[in-house]
Amino acid sequence: MTTGFAIEPLAEDTLLLRFGDGIDAATNARVHAAALALRDADLAGIVDIAPAYASLLVRFDPFAGNDNALLETITKALDPGLRRDDEQKRVTQGCMADRIVEIPACYGGDCGPDLDAIAEHARLPRDEVIARHTAVEYSVAMLGFAPGFPYLLGLDPTLQMPRRANPRTRVPAGSVAIGGAQTGIYTRELPGGWQLIGRTPLVVFDQARETPCLFAPGDRVRFRAIGADEFVQLAKRSA
Repeated sequence: MTTGFAIEPLAEDTLLLRFGDGIDAATNARVHAAALALRDADLAGIVDIAPAYASLLVRFDPFAGNDNALLETITKALDPGLRRDDEQKRVTQGCMADRIVEIPACYGGDCGPDLDAIAEHARLPRDEVIARHTAVEYSVAMLGFAPGFPYLLGLDPTLQMPRRANPRTRVPAGSVAIGGAQTGIYTRELPGGWQLIGRTPLVVFDQARETPCLFAPGDRVRFRAIGADEFVQLAKRSA
């Protein structure tokens, strides 16, 4: 049987597969590998699979069959010993290993009012903060907080900074922010306490689109610094 995760019932139609605790890239990769394995298995009765940092939520139809049988089926689907080597290799590479989403972002000024505070906290020039933020390839660990909000892993440790002591009541849509060891993008105007370093003109979440979310868990993300003029031009195209 598979080891390394625990299964906890959350409701009559929901299970939580727990792979660890906290924010850890290796654990998160296991979560996404498990999500991919369950999707590939196409198990009868499962209606939704939602990955988080260290856990995987599985919703199922409680009338589809026996709960114990479903637990056994899930466990078997996640047992590496029951998959061929080529399947195991594909799963361990992650859920969306080939998809890279580029995010243009205007840093500082009205777009990123906390950039100077982060530069001071990191004891770095503003330009170096921007350079380090755009130099990294991030991974979408999970979506949450608001529809489509991506929690991104991979932030340069020198840029880590605690959330604001006094959260803002209004954070503009598209704001690129840092909260502790994470970076993320506000998908709509919301209250929030993360440090704002920039803003993207892209519409990150649009309910009217065929695929509302710009991101999916497991995506890779890169930021590209742009100036104010390009921000305006891209904003017009995205409207």
